[in-house]
Amino acid sequence: MKLKKQLGQHFLHDHDVLTRIVHAIAPAPGQRLLEIGPGDGAMSLPILDRAGQLTAVEIDRDLHEPLLARATRHGQLDLIRASVLEVDFTALAAQLGGSLRVVGNLPYYLSSPILFHCVEHLDAIADMHFMLQQEVVERIVATPGGKDYGRLSVMLQLVLHAEYLLHVPPSAFRPPPKVDSAVVRLTPRPPAERPTVDPVLLARVVRDAFGQRRKTLSNALGKLLDAEAIRAAGVDPRLRAEALPPAAFVALAAELAARA
Repeated sequence: MKLKKQLGQHFLHDHDVLTRIVHAIAPAPGQRLLEIGPGDGAMSLPILDRAGQLTAVEIDRDLHEPLLARATRHGQLDLIRASVLEVDFTALAAQLGGSLRVVGNLPYYLSSPILFHCVEHLDAIADMHFMLQQEVVERIVATPGGKDYGRLSVMLQLVLHAEYLLHVPPSAFRPPPKVDSAVVRLTPRPPAERPTVDPVLLARVVRDAFGQRRKTLSNALGKLLDAEAIRAAGVDPRLRAEALPPAAFVALAAELAARA
């Protein structure tokens, strides 16, 4: 099978790694499972063996027929021929009759857009299990004070619980990528735990705060909030962004909204 570099295709073939991933997902009959980028079906088939049914989104039309042919002996595979960024997860969940369990070995060049596309449809998602570049997973699960903690950590942790599951070496893929990979479990927080502040203002505050990491908040946020406003939000303006828990950014965005 000819791989397409422009689609970031690296197919997982390590049986032990696949077994561990499917065990972590724990697919079962009756669940509405959605796989992003099934590729040659390495993860699709064992999921089908356990759940009996799977919906998958695959943009590479050359993979469709071989994948459907392989799936016939394992279960019912419903294939959506599209880019995942064009798929309305909320509508799909309604069509399938319940929340989606989303899985996938995501193309690394599209990982952030796909993650935030999922966030836009969070009420339609039960959980997510994704293979990503290890560096990205470390940023997602990072805690305040560390070098990996940043915009991605804050924006995702405010709406998701994130759990690092396992490391995956380049040798587990064909062809091997130039970076290590990891699997993360993402579970939506209940609506009552998610921020109610304007998401646009929140994104601006987080962006500016981390825009120049070495600056204190009073300097980094100077165009949005002065030191007095930062203190009014219950935050020390002498701190740097990396020292703040995610909830502090919500407080800062709320103060910005109040003053606007």
